[in-house]
Amino acid sequence: MAKSSFVSLILSILYIASTATSASTTGSSASAANFIKASCTATTYPALCVQSLSLYATSINQSPRQLIQTALAVSLDKAQSTKTFVYKLTRFNGVQPREKAAIKDCFEEIDDTVDRLAKSVKELKSMGSSKGKDFQWHTSNVQTWISAGLTDENTCVDGFAGKALNGRIKNSIKARFVHVERVTSNALALINKFGSKY
Repeated sequence: MAKSSFVSLILSILYIASTATSASTTGSSASAANFIKASCTATTYPALCVQSLSLYATSINQSPRQLIQTALAVSLDKAQSTKTFVYKLTRFNGVQPREKAAIKDCFEEIDDTVDRLAKSVKELKSMGSSKGKDFQWHTSNVQTWISAGLTDENTCVDGFAGKALNGRIKNSIKARFVHVERVTSNALALINKFGSKY
């Protein structure tokens, strides 16, 4: 849960930085918002991309690296929230054995996703001002970990296949995992878009 606090702190700092602007920066805020909107066209879920990143427009400004780092931080935050939700479900009594097994599998999958996203955030931050092949190597690591995280998310939802597992728990887990999958997919698309430019 310490990772959750860390990500919440990062997102809070980004939010405070983005709201601590004066009236004179309205033009740059509009430029930052336009940069986010234009960048999000490269994603599968552009409306969700804009919605999830616009809150941090001022701290993103027009920096591709800050955009990528923020997109990953948002994805990690959503994954950690989902992990906490699924963990609580593992503690429920009265759940049928097959459903309990599927929930346990989902917890393992989202735990792996959180670890991979956390590694990706750390890798991006450790890149500093890397350029060229060094930047590409770091970017490749991040792309691999995020892709594996997307596989984990799909594996969880697949574990609830069949009519016997239809119900509120399945629907709740599926909705959360689909949201994590979408913000993670958007982060990967942004990395793919900007990673090739360095």
